Amino acid sequence: MKSPYTDQNLDEWQSITTNLLDKNPLNQKEIVEIILNAWECIFQSKICDLRIGKDIYPNPQMMGYFIETIIASHLSKKYPNVWKHGREKTEKDIVCLTNQDYSIEVKSSSSSKQIFGNRSYAQQQSDTATKSKDSFYLTINFEKFSDFEESDKAKPEITLIRFGYVEHSDWRGQKSEKVLPTE
Repeated sequence: MKSPYTDQNLDEWQSITTNLLDKNPLNQKEIVEIILNAWECIFQSKICDLRIGKDIYPNPQMMGYFIETIIASHLSKKYPNVWKHGREKTEKDIVCLTNQDYSIEVKSSSSSKQIFGNRSYAQQQSDTATKSKDSFYLTINFEKFSDFEESDKAKPEITLIRFGYVEHSDWRGQKSEKVLPTE
């Protein structure tokens, strides 16, 4: 998709973003419900006879993979003609079948507020990129097992959910990791 912000005044960007979010087939309430449901599903799951959060404690990368996969699977089952789980290198994590522009990248982190991207995200995008870095992003922050073990909680919790449109030029580059802007 051509950048919707090109040649637009900065004071119009908020309304452009709002318009993009309004046009996406997912609404905020449904996004939150699906994420929280996926998180619960993880803790109801077993691998062999081992319960997640009781017998095994996956690292944050595995928890991120689990939640992304469950969200994509639930969406594709609920709306089979609209969403599918992206499995190819050229596809977003959640593919919108009715309009590729609404496809979604999912990023998660056990950081309290930040999302770290691949080191390539802040680099200039090439014409040969496997998929566009301009995208709708669903970001999910959650507690890691070691954080919750020191409290009286039953399990780690989702701490922050964000959904929006981000262009590759919005990523702030760092020396080691790339951070998605938090504002």
